[in-house]
Amino acid sequence: MTRATITSIRRICCFWPYRTSISQESQTKITPNIGQKLAIRLTASLMLQIVAAPILTILPSVAETVHGISMHGVPELGPNFTHLPYVNPRAPKGGRITLGVFGSYNSLNPLIIRGVAPPAIRGLVYESLMTRNGNEPFSLYGLIAEKLEVPDDRSWVIFHINPSAQFSDGKPVTSADVEFSFKILARQGRPYMRSHYAKVAKVEILSAHKIRFTFKELKANNTIAKSKGRDREIPLIMALMPVLPKHAINPATFNSPSLKPPIGSGPYRVTQVAPGAALTYQRNLKYWGRNLPIRRGLYNADQIHMRYYRDGTALFEALKSGAIDLRRENDPGRWVAGYDFPAIADKRIRKYEFDIKLPAGMTGLVFNTRRPQFKDPNIRRALMIAFDARRINKQLFHDRYRRSQSYFSRSTLSTTAKPATKKERALLALFPKAVKPEIMAGTWRVPGNDTTQAHRKNLRRAFELFKRAGYRLNAGRLVETATAKPFKIQFLVLSRQQARIAVVFAESLKRLGITAKIRQVDDTQYWSRIGIFDFDIIQWSYSASLSPGNEQINRWSSSYADIERSLNYAGVKNPAVDAMIDHMLTAKDRTDFEAAVRAFDRVLLSGDYLVPLFHLPKLWIAASTRLGFPKTTPLFGTSIHMWWVKPKR
Repeated sequence: MTRATITSIRRICCFWPYRTSISQESQTKITPNIGQKLAIRLTASLMLQIVAAPILTILPSVAETVHGISMHGVPELGPNFTHLPYVNPRAPKGGRITLGVFGSYNSLNPLIIRGVAPPAIRGLVYESLMTRNGNEPFSLYGLIAEKLEVPDDRSWVIFHINPSAQFSDGKPVTSADVEFSFKILARQGRPYMRSHYAKVAKVEILSAHKIRFTFKELKANNTIAKSKGRDREIPLIMALMPVLPKHAINPATFNSPSLKPPIGSGPYRVTQVAPGAALTYQRNLKYWGRNLPIRRGLYNADQIHMRYYRDGTALFEALKSGAIDLRRENDPGRWVAGYDFPAIADKRIRKYEFDIKLPAGMTGLVFNTRRPQFKDPNIRRALMIAFDARRINKQLFHDRYRRSQSYFSRSTLSTTAKPATKKERALLALFPKAVKPEIMAGTWRVPGNDTTQAHRKNLRRAFELFKRAGYRLNAGRLVETATAKPFKIQFLVLSRQQARIAVVFAESLKRLGITAKIRQVDDTQYWSRIGIFDFDIIQWSYSASLSPGNEQINRWSSSYADIERSLNYAGVKNPAVDAMIDHMLTAKDRTDFEAAVRAFDRVLLSGDYLVPLFHLPKLWIAASTRLGFPKTTPLFGTSIHMWWVKPKR
C-alpha cells in the first residue's frame, strides 16, 4: 500500500463524521453553536479511534523505491551515475592475469565451514543483491537487485530483482533463488551468516522479481535495556547475501566440500581446477551485468589464473621469475632490501605504493582465554608488557611498521590520544569497570620500549604481574605458587614470518622463566585447529572498515565464544562488548555511531585480549608493467579487479 493511499484513508477517517454533521445542518438550516461544534469534534475523534486505528495497525510502514542505501545518511552517487568514481570506464578487456596465493584449497564452496575454499569465488562467481562503492564507509547500489524499498525504521526491506539478471547457465535469477539462498545459508552457512540471517522474522515472495524480508526487533540485554531496537545494518547485510541457483544446488549435499565448478551470476566462471595447485577463472562474455554502471571498468581480464604456493619464499621467487604478475607485500624488510633483481632493473616489474584511508584494523598475538593460563588478565597484561616491539620492528621490518594502538588505527574511529566524550561515557556508564581510567582518558599507549634498558624495566613489571597472579620463580622457571606447575605456552604459526616474531618473543619470555614452544603446521591443519580453538596463542588480523557492524558479533560476542568456526578466537565473554555492539547496530546517525565504536574500542583495549603488533603505513604492491590501473585511488587502496592487461602494440 502506497504512502498516498494511507494518507487518503487518514483524511477520510478524520473528516467523515464532521462532513456528515454539516450536511445534516445544511438541510435544516441550523448554524451549529459552540457545544455542537465540540460534540462534532468529539464524534470525529471517537470515530478515528474506532474506525481508523484498526486499519492503521495493519498497514505496513511505508518506503520509497530507491537505487541505493547507506548505513547512515544517503548514498553519495545519484540514481543516474555512470560508473564508480575510481575506475577507468574505458579500461580495455582481454588478456590473462596470474596471481600467487599462499596456501591451498580442497573445496570450491566458500560459504560453508567444511573444507578450505578460495574466497575469491564469493565475488567472481557468486554475486550479491547489491554491492559497495569503495569510496563510502558503507553504501550499496543495485546489482542483482536493481532497486529496493526500506522504511525509516528499517523493519523490513523489499528487493526488486533486475529482470536481466541470469546465472552463467542462462537461467534467470528470480525471487525463488533469493529465498532459497537465504534459507540454505541460514541453516548451513558459515556461523556469521547464521547469526545475521537469524534476525529475519519472515521472508515473502511478492512476485517473480520482488521479495520482502521482515526483521526481528533486537532483544534487550538484561544489563542495558536501552539497547533494544532495530538493527539498522541488517537490510544492508541482506543486500550483501550471495545469491545461489536453486536449480543447480542439492540442499542435502550443500554442506559437503566439493570441487565441482559452481554456477553463479558473476562475471567469471571456474574453468580449470587443480586442487591445491591452481585454479582458473574465465570471464563470462555473456555476463548479464557487464554494462551496469556499478560494473563498468571492473573485471577486465579475460582470464584470472591462481597459482598456489605452500611456502612464502617460493611465492616471492615466482614473482621474480615472472610466473605471477602481481604480489601484495606485507614484509617491510623484503620491501626495502629484497626487490633488487633483474625484472626490477629492466622494468618488467615495478613497485607501487598506494595510500589507504580505511582503518588499519588490528593484527596481534591472540590469547585463547579458554585456556586456564590466560584467564587472569594480569597474565595477559604481563605478556603484553614483555613483548619487545622495538627489537622486532627494527630487526625484522627495518622500522617500517607502525605499532597499532587501537582496533581502528589510522582512522577517525580510533581512540588513540582522544579522551572519551560525554556520549561515550553515557554508553559505558552501566559498566564502570569495563574500561581502564587511562584508556578512558585517552592517555594510554601500548606498552613499548625505546631502549634495551627500558625492556628490562618492562620485564620487571611483567614479573610483578605474574606474582600478583599467583606465580613465582623456582630454579629459574616460572611456576604456579600453589601447585609448582610450570607456566608453558605454545605459539601456533602458519608462516615463517609468524614464526620469526614468535621466536623473538619466546626469547624475552625465557628471561621470565617461561617455556614457549613454536609449532608451525601446514595450511589444512592450521585452519582445522583454530576452527576448534585448539591453540594457546595465534597471530591474527582483524580487518576494519569505517562502518563496523554485524561482523563484530562473530569476532567478539559472548554468544559466539563457544561456537566452533566462529572468529571469536580469544573466547571473549564481556557484557560491555555485547552492549557496545548493540549500540553500533542501532545508532541512527553518524555521531552516535562513532561514539559507540570508540566505546567498543576502549572496552576491547581494556580487556588485554591480544598483544598488538603493527600495521603498514601504505599498501605495497609489486606488479608486472604489462598491467595498467586507474589513476584515482579509492579508500581501500586498489584492487586487481580495477586493473587491466595493456593491449599489445
